Formats: sequence, C-alpha cells, structure tokens
Amino acid sequence: MDFDLSDEQNLTRQSIRTFAESEIRPIARDLDEKEEFSVELTRKMADLGLLGCFVSEEYGGSNMGYVSYAIAVEELARVDGSQAATIAAGNSLGIGPIYYFGNEEQKKEWLPRLCTGDCLAAFGLTEPDAGSDAGGSRTTATLDGDGWIINGQKIFITNSACSLTGVIVVQAVSGRREDGKPEISCLIVPAGTPGLTANEMKNKMMWRSSNTGELFFDDCRVPQENLLGKRGDGFRQMLTTLDGGRLSIGAMGLGGSQAAFELGLEYANSRVQFGRTIGSFQVNSFKLADMALEIEAARNLLYKACWLRENGRPITKEAAMAKLFCSEVMRRCVHHAVQLHGGYGLMKDYEVERLYRDQRLLEIGEGTSEVLRIVIARNIGVSGRGM
Repeated sequence: MDFDLSDEQNLTRQSIRTFAESEIRPIARDLDEKEEFSVELTRKMADLGLLGCFVSEEYGGSNMGYVSYAIAVEELARVDGSQAATIAAGNSLGIGPIYYFGNEEQKKEWLPRLCTGDCLAAFGLTEPDAGSDAGGSRTTATLDGDGWIINGQKIFITNSACSLTGVIVVQAVSGRREDGKPEISCLIVPAGTPGLTANEMKNKMMWRSSNTGELFFDDCRVPQENLLGKRGDGFRQMLTTLDGGRLSIGAMGLGGSQAAFELGLEYANSRVQFGRTIGSFQVNSFKLADMALEIEAARNLLYKACWLRENGRPITKEAAMAKLFCSEVMRRCVHHAVQLHGGYGLMKDYEVERLYRDQRLLEIGEGTSEVLRIVIARNIGVSGRGM
C-alpha cells in the first residue's frame, strides 16, 4: 500500500492553504461577525477550480478527484468553516446531483456555469418536519400537462438564498407507489422561477458567513423535462448525494481539527504559568497527543473513503464512518483547544472560539451522528426491528 500523496495532491494542499491564509484569514472574523456571505471570495475559489472538483473537463470541471477535493475542503476549513461549507455544498449537494443523474441537456445547461462560479446550486431536502426522516417529505410535485407544480417548504438549505444562487434541486413527493408509500422524485428549479420564494436565514451560531435559506414553493411550475433522472428515483438520488456530502463534512471536520490542534499547540508552547509553559505539564501534553492521534486516524479514514469513491467503489458505510468520526474528532479537539486557552478561548478575539461554534453543525448536517450509527449498523449486518 502507498500512503504517499501524489505531487498533484500535495500541490493542491499547498496552493489552497496559501490562498486560505492570504485571502480568507484576514477577513474571516469580520465576515463571521457581520454574518456576511462573500461573493468575491466565492468567485475567487471558483477561479481556483474548487467548484466542479470531480466534474469532467468537458462540462467545465477541474476533475481533480475526490482525494484532492477532500484536501481542498480540509484546507479551507482549517481557516474558515463558512467558506469550506460554501464549496462543500456547492459541489456535493449542488453540482453532484446534476452531474450524476442529469441528462445531457441538463448537464450542458447548468454544469459549465456552476463550475465557473457564475452561479451556485443547492439541494432542497430538509423540511421543517422532515430532517433525519427525509422520506417524510411533504413537499409535493404534481404533473400537470407539460409541467410539474411544486408546493411545500424547505429549510436550512445552503447556497439557496444569495445573489449567486442559480438553481435548486428539489426533492418532492410526486405520487404513490404500488405499495402505497410515497414516490420521491427530484426536480431542477431555476432561481427566480415564479412561485419560488427564498429567504436568507440569519442569527446562526455557526457558518455565519455561508448562505443558508428557507424556501417556499407556492404553485411553482417547472417544465416536465426538469425532472432529474427517472420519476421515482429521487430517494435513491438523495442517498447517493448524501454519501458524497458526508465526505465533504468529514473533510471539514478534519480541517477544523487540524486548526484546533495547531492553535492549541502554539498557545501551549507560549503561555507560561507557574514558571513554565503550560504545554510542559503532562495533563496538557496528553491533550495535544490525543488530538494528534485522532487527527491521524481521521485523515486515514477519510482519505480511504475518498479513494474508494474515486475508484467507483461503494462508500455508504465508509462515508458514514468518515463523517461521524471526523466530526466527533473535531468536537474533542476544539474542546481541548479551548481548555488549553482557558478564559481566552471564550473570546471572539481568539480563533478557537469560532472553531468551537462551527463544529457543532458537523454532528447534525448530512445525517446526525445518531442516524449515521444506524447506517453503519445496517451495513455491518446488524438486523432487527427498528433498524
């Protein structure tokens, strides 16, 4: 086995880290404080090829592969979770469904614009009463002549309510199957379609400079050809999309963990108490050792899952494991880092405070930690009622 990254992958890490340090870090705290989405930063990230990372060049993508994509998201998250979230959602949740399930006409219409950052795509899944239970969606899509009429509501949708939003893939109930269960389909809804209202959600604890929207569909009509893939394939499409999204969240957790470790190590080696640096006390050095240990394990788990995806292998179990582990590792790492900083770790002047807030969503979005343990259990052969 070869655990070395390729020259291209190492170059990706170096170039994205340089960009994040020079372009994002100087303004990250200000954007967070103002709760401001940056169009300029998003377009700069697109110029680096960070939108369409796994899309082939014929559609305008950079085709860097999933390992490089994870490295890119990791390096963004090391500096700012909000900018990492914009890229992660723009790729795995926005571009992914159109690239993997769209027909040729849909791909040619949307992918080149999405890959260049001319606009962003979002995935309309979560509803006020349907979060972890995505199959409980109440948004409906009714076939009427040559079009679909959509009614319902979506919430907590990243990249769905900003000036760059161009298109939303919406999961809706399109009928009933023979067994009486809901038939789920996905539809492509361009921004600005009559009947679609997008409201930006404010007062978030985390990812304050990423865009989050609440969507309302009131007799929103789209052409029949806006159906994504086959009618009734929406639930399968959603599960596949979430597999890719979990790799993205895993990369965000890994990058945030690395940041927390670096900040904790720097502070522990400079802060003096009782005549010595606090890192020299065993109780604190063990915190840093545990952080380094878990980060190494998380990186190997995530990169393996990305390698499997890159090589066309099934990843449902591995993606769930990577997302679950990386998000929980970040929780433990930022906890240790704040503890090392003491009272200063609770102040917004210190970056670790923002890391502490940004981590919280990672154990909720793209499948809660509880749901992911169910997914893993099913995939290792656990059976029985309730599974």
